[in-house]
Parts: sequence; structure tokens; C-alpha cells
Amino acid sequence: MLVVSDTSPIANLLLANHLDLLRDLFEQVVVPPKVDAEIRRLAELGEDISVYEASLWIKIAVPSSSAQVARFSESLDAGESEAIALALELRCDFLLIDERKGTQIARAEGLQTIGLLGVLAKAKQKRLIRAVKPLLDHMEEVAGFWLGRKLKEDFLRDVGEQ
Repeated sequence: MLVVSDTSPIANLLLANHLDLLRDLFEQVVVPPKVDAEIRRLAELGEDISVYEASLWIKIAVPSSSAQVARFSESLDAGESEAIALALELRCDFLLIDERKGTQIARAEGLQTIGLLGVLAKAKQKRLIRAVKPLLDHMEEVAGFWLGRKLKEDFLRDVGEQ
């Protein structure tokens, strides 16, 4: 399965020590250079990114259409713009993205998207994790991942944890 990722799903799982979920679910993840740079900036903030750096299943690829990237850059940040352009170019199975506006644009372009919550739901379904709530709580604590109370409650109910 070919998956392109924006920064937030990788960064949140990396900081919560569960980056391996992406490998176990998707086998290979491709990121554009701007996403790679955003993840590497975590090291400048004192975070350990050695697991990311050692992950041979994460590949970096440059989108070939700078015009496409520029078009998305009118509405999105650089990482999201490159990720969407690369996802279109590679005809990936999924684009991993959490930001609402980026998700809307990606879907309007015909891409299948999945966010971090979708990743966690798939991981639980495939029995890679026993429960999502402890992992969500941990990501809120160590990665600053934030969900609105209602969204979190609804999600936990949907995965059978509330």
C-alpha cells in the first residue's frame, strides 16, 4: 500500500513512541522534503527523532510539479502543499493528513485521506494496539495532540471504548 504523509500524523506518533504503527499498517510511507524538514525540526526542539531517521520504510520523494505545489500553497502550508502534490503524482492509496483545510482540498482533488484517528482505529481493528484511549491521552501529554471533547468522546465510542 502506497501512502504519502503530511507532518502531523508522523510527528504525533513519533513523539508518542508509536511510529511503528504506520509501518505495520502501510509498510511504506513517502514524505516530501518539506514534511521531512518539519519533522527534523523536532530535533532542534530537543526531541529524539532517531526512530524516524532510522526508519528505512519512510522514503523522501520530491513532487515533480512545482506548479502544482504552488497552486496548493495559495491555501496551505508548504508541507501540506507538497504532500498533496506528491500524493496526486504517485497515485497513492491514502494521504495521511489531519488538518481540515488540507483534507478538504485533497478530497476535492480525488485523494483518499486518513487522519491520525483513522490510523488509530485501523491499528486497533488489526489488533496492533489494545486500546486507543491510552495512546490518545499519551499523545495529548507528550505531543500536544489536541481533540475537542465531543470529537474525542464520539471517536472513543465509535471504537468501542466509551
